[in-house]
Amino acid sequence: MARSLILEAPRTLAFVDTPDAPLGPDEVRIATLFSGISAGTELTQYRGTSPFMGKRWDEVLRLFVPGEASWPYPVANLGYEEVGEVVELGSAVVDLAIGQRIYGTWNHRTHHVAAAEWARERLLPDAADPRIGIFSHIGAVALNGVHDARIRIGDTVAVFGLGVPGQIVAQAARASGATVIGVDPDPARRAVADRLGAHRTLDGPAAEAIKDMTGGRGADVCIEVSGAPPALADAIRAVAYSSRVVAMGFFQGEVPGLRLGEEFHHNRVELVCSQISGTAPEAMHRWSKPRLWRTAIELQHRGVLDLLPLITHDAAFADAPVLFDRLDRGEAGLLQAMLRF
Repeated sequence: MARSLILEAPRTLAFVDTPDAPLGPDEVRIATLFSGISAGTELTQYRGTSPFMGKRWDEVLRLFVPGEASWPYPVANLGYEEVGEVVELGSAVVDLAIGQRIYGTWNHRTHHVAAAEWARERLLPDAADPRIGIFSHIGAVALNGVHDARIRIGDTVAVFGLGVPGQIVAQAARASGATVIGVDPDPARRAVADRLGAHRTLDGPAAEAIKDMTGGRGADVCIEVSGAPPALADAIRAVAYSSRVVAMGFFQGEVPGLRLGEEFHHNRVELVCSQISGTAPEAMHRWSKPRLWRTAIELQHRGVLDLLPLITHDAAFADAPVLFDRLDRGEAGLLQAMLRF
């Protein structure tokens, strides 16, 4: 029997049991080891604030339009940061083994049945700590944002928002040869960024301090990773003339506080969105989402990215509702929350 976590209504979680499906010849059964909880997209589902919860996303027009919500309740596909191990093989599967670890997206559930071909492409390195697998997708989101930033070696990059994706962006920007300034009002998050490689951290608003640190020029690139309107406004003020601001945050509703007739207009600021549904346009013939996922794993395994310290809270799967509530309340010191199975 497999058990899944579903969202019945805003802030209302429940567990559902389903019989184990028999395996096809070319399938494997994966027992989940760990599942990360996203404090971004997943909490917008949990709170009911995502535009998908109240509008219909027209795939052809790529517009939100009136109509039945694209993500109606109950939400059965909650969770996208999983890692598990193979516990059963289909009769035709000869090149995978019981006990091999797999990363991927299969929601908060105890077991997952996958095609063997899918599993082969998502094998963790044999000696890797399996927990690195929960960062495959959020790591890909962060790497995609760094690609969209077009960082040049020697650039000064300011990262606004030092939650989990912002911490990964900061590490990846430094690995790209940038001098990294992290900006966040939370001193605990700034301390984590200091420890994990940011060259300097600041409380916000930080535009004037960043201008002062760069001889009046401003940051070569600003990357907003919080979804907080004041952070985006500060990033626009802090970036150099005719330079790029990458907006990665998932803003909810209207965005107040953007004074577009001031620095944005007079400094010819380029504002671009980075979102994992597509990769950086100039590199999409080389960089696919599977490559981003794999790279997020490999960079951790090689020690280029150090993400395990971002796991600050974990809980047994049975206690998932309590952990979601702690995330929702913004508990101090909470970065990556993880469920154990």
